[in-house]
Amino acid sequence: MKDIVSYSDLKENLKDGERNFVLLYKKGSKQSDCAYDVISKLKIDKSEILYVNVANIRDIHGKYAITSVPSLLEFDGSDFKNNYKGCQSSEYYTSLIEASLYKADIKDKDTSAQKSVTVYSTPTCSWCTTLKNHLNMYGIRYTDIDISKNESAAKAMMAKSGQQGVPQTDIGGEMIVGFDKNRINLLLGI
Repeated sequence: MKDIVSYSDLKENLKDGERNFVLLYKKGSKQSDCAYDVISKLKIDKSEILYVNVANIRDIHGKYAITSVPSLLEFDGSDFKNNYKGCQSSEYYTSLIEASLYKADIKDKDTSAQKSVTVYSTPTCSWCTTLKNHLNMYGIRYTDIDISKNESAAKAMMAKSGQQGVPQTDIGGEMIVGFDKNRINLLLGI
């Protein structure tokens, strides 16, 4: 575990040709302390995980358009790849960091075979983030529609499902209300 003190320090510590992880957190915040504690107690090599306390370091999160913490950033070398928001379980972080979860290899498959996926969400919805992280983990392409900024999309969503809440997912024309992981996996074949 290594604390990062600036954006230039971060760039120096990202290793080329490797997956790098950076936890952005705010010490004293319940969710941030949760993520920090869970990651620091993982039974894996944590020497590759970099930590940034945004209460002290303010020149990093803006570079990657991070608006909430905790956020675990994933890099391929120095290229920013993904943002995993919130405090997750130790199993989730272990699988993510060890890359033991299945990732769809779309290079070897007919990319047109995937059903169309549309996620209806809002920026403040934690289950929406969990749903999108799940899809990202499996390499599922999707369209994310923020219904807080798109009233016509919100009305269309309600017309399809009869429900107002988010997240909602349209998978090949079938609406799923909430994060029904088993149903989503079944429909997507993951």
